Amino acid sequence: MRIAVSQISSTTDPRSNLELVRDAVRRAEGARVVLLPEATMCRFGVPLSPVAEPLDGPWASAVHEIAASHDVVVVAGMFTPSGDRVTNTMLVTGPDIHVGYDKIHLFDAFGFQESRTVAPGSTPLTFELDGVTLGVATCYDIRFPELFRALADEGASAVLVGASWGAGPGKKEQWELLVRARALDCTSWVVACGQAYPGELGSSAPTGIGYSTVADPFGNVALQLDDKPAVSVVEIDTEGTVEQARSVLPVLANRRLR
Repeated sequence: MRIAVSQISSTTDPRSNLELVRDAVRRAEGARVVLLPEATMCRFGVPLSPVAEPLDGPWASAVHEIAASHDVVVVAGMFTPSGDRVTNTMLVTGPDIHVGYDKIHLFDAFGFQESRTVAPGSTPLTFELDGVTLGVATCYDIRFPELFRALADEGASAVLVGASWGAGPGKKEQWELLVRARALDCTSWVVACGQAYPGELGSSAPTGIGYSTVADPFGNVALQLDDKPAVSVVEIDTEGTVEQARSVLPVLANRRLR
């Protein structure tokens, strides 16, 4: 399966960010999935309630039209209303699908408190495309191996991760380590797309460092971008490599649950 890793630097204007989605899909070079980062709809660092829309609202509907017109599935971060907060949602949309994954693990760490304005989700999401089961996760989720194992238990042979990774000492190294570790934990591909580094914005909000990374089920790095906006298409073997890894490294089968 060919997946386009579309590392962008989103703005605070959802309409202009739709053009980033449109451009990413145009540049996807035969990909079946176009993966964009968390917060594609609007970057962090500004009030999110004014931009939040439901999955059947105009922003998500426009992304659906873009995806359907190119016969691809687009996975991109947006915000949906949730009472006096919002939900951090990864939209999954294409010709035959239009669903959302609500981020389960909220980034209350490194001095940032996402839960102040964002409500947590509770349900993991997988979907099927061309006979392949794909899982979805968001940014801070990548620090929680149990979610990735749960997605593998649901049949996922690859997990698509959208992120807006916070900058700071050691954060790039942690990002790569976590992507590779989660691939090993669930013996699946992990395709992780982050926001590009936008430069100094004078905000403590996590606005991205770049370095989108793809790891195979053995934890090897198959693709890594630098910190700038870019689109790169990676072809992943969702059968042979996954089957081989789960045969010689049967960590899922060998688990001893309490």
